[in-house]
Amino acid sequence: SIGFNTSLSAGNLRATLLDFRQRFPNVELEMIEQSRSGVMTVLRSSTMDAAIVTGEVRRRDGGTLPLWSERVLLALPEDHPLVDEEIIYWTDLRDETILLSECDQGRELEELLMSKLSSPEHRPRIERHHVSRSIIKSLVNVVAGISLVTESDIGTNLPGLIYRDIRDGAGSSTISYSAHWREDNDNPALANFLKLLSERYPRPAV
Repeated sequence: SIGFNTSLSAGNLRATLLDFRQRFPNVELEMIEQSRSGVMTVLRSSTMDAAIVTGEVRRRDGGTLPLWSERVLLALPEDHPLVDEEIIYWTDLRDETILLSECDQGRELEELLMSKLSSPEHRPRIERHHVSRSIIKSLVNVVAGISLVTESDIGTNLPGLIYRDIRDGAGSSTISYSAHWREDNDNPALANFLKLLSERYPRPAV
């Protein structure tokens, strides 16, 4: 049982699950999609074996493994003026309306946005909607706004939607992922899953 708050349309989580399925075809996978806080709450209740979530989660009651990072991208209507810009910076968003989900990664992306645009006069207008990220992408083409997504979101594209890299002075912006589990969990399938994660995403040598 694996909880997550990212997309499975593309990216490392999708690739990892496909690899795990190939290595252990007799293991039944149960996937639970919730917000980051929701996933971690279910994990603590022992009804979930592992959680794959964005950002850093500080906890004392289990194991943690840093995984991969993904670029943060802009999702824009194809007729938006920023589509024609060679490079888009965070400061270019100051007059925009940003559509974010109250679920999924919305809060983490909002935190990143606020860290990049710390001055109140530079901050864009944020609209929060109680819908999933896939619906947010649809809303970009329905209402006047743009959105922030991660690379794993771009596996399923929508007509009229364009993705663009967004940068600051140091280059592209990324959001990190990590795995979490209860150390008192003796499920052998969990042990195999964690071993696979360690092989695919080894920690840098110190």
